[in-house]
Amino acid sequence: MRTDLTSKEKELRDAFPLLKNSTLAYLDNGATSQKPQVVIDAVAKYYEHDNANPMRGLYDLSIRSTEIYEEARAKVAKFIHAPKAEEIVFTRNASESLNLIAYSYGMHFLKEGDEILVGITEHHSNFLPWQQVGKVTKAKVNFLECADDGEISIDAFRAALTPNTKLVAITQVSNVLGRENPVKEFAKIAHEQGAVIVVDGSQSVPHMPVNVSDIDADFFVFSGHKMFAPMGIGVLYGKMELLDKMPPFLYGGEMIETVSKEKATFAEVPHKFEAGTVNAGGARGLSAAIDFMESVGFETIMQREDTLTKIVMEELQKYPYVHILGSKDPSEHHGIISFTVDGVHPHDISEILSSDDIAIRAGHHCAQPLLTHLGIMSSARASFAYYNTEAEARRFVESVITLRKRMGYGE
Repeated sequence: MRTDLTSKEKELRDAFPLLKNSTLAYLDNGATSQKPQVVIDAVAKYYEHDNANPMRGLYDLSIRSTEIYEEARAKVAKFIHAPKAEEIVFTRNASESLNLIAYSYGMHFLKEGDEILVGITEHHSNFLPWQQVGKVTKAKVNFLECADDGEISIDAFRAALTPNTKLVAITQVSNVLGRENPVKEFAKIAHEQGAVIVVDGSQSVPHMPVNVSDIDADFFVFSGHKMFAPMGIGVLYGKMELLDKMPPFLYGGEMIETVSKEKATFAEVPHKFEAGTVNAGGARGLSAAIDFMESVGFETIMQREDTLTKIVMEELQKYPYVHILGSKDPSEHHGIISFTVDGVHPHDISEILSSDDIAIRAGHHCAQPLLTHLGIMSSARASFAYYNTEAEARRFVESVITLRKRMGYGE
């Protein structure tokens, strides 16, 4: 039984079976979040009482399964303020969503002479698909670089665009630096030049309110598993006029209208992008996760994560051998702190902290171009969720500042 929690912290953590009464300080939320009992129960209930193949049967169970799946789509649309539920496509994760855009839009609507502008801050999932599009279509891939503190200014963005820029791929919040990009302003500038903008919201949707209509994103993607939902369910939002003209990404069952020996016609958006048996259980879990997040409230989520980030950054910056990547301002990190320690490899940092029952990430964080730009090979990363506690934050700091001594450096 843990004794270091306030009554409020205990209430928050008790909603999560893996964390309840656990001493683990789980600080790898940028990779995936833990799942609350209400989400686990929603998925279990679906398979116990509602499981059938959606959209394929005319019997009651299949109809109910279809309704659950489409209700989840409508809930996602409302959650991110998409104009139409039909503009929400369910995928496996943000990576699949980005690949869908790259292959169904990029491969068909970009050509030699066009340019693709990719943020240096991107996760590989929002870089590699565009690299492949460039190779196939001969479109040129350019990088939008950030300052040492992670900022990509509006002036820098404007300067990086050319008359040939036809697509911009940018994250809303960096998974390494935690820095938020002004994607609404970027979208406005991109549209003035006739470019389409693809926004990766994997690290924003779990932590802050998102309004894709206000941003005016042409495409917006995120994963369910980072926002308390099950693994295996992701979201692609796209403007209807773009989705409508894009060909399918995958071919097979349920994404067709008619099929003959000679040809096929395809179902309407979004179903033409959802080939095969869909993840209805995952969609139900995502729906429950949204309900859960809304019951907690973004005000609570953001306040707690900001508090923890501030505690850790203010303490770590007292030690000259600890180097935090990006801005020195905690408010610009959105719960993500990547760092290095002089003389201690990030893998050793992670291993030692694991022995202290603290889970963090170490490596290049699937963002090698960014780390190369920053002049390092790898880093350690702590990433917070609202269920983390001040005691865990202070335990983390204590472990980090004693690393060099434990490695034999005498300090």
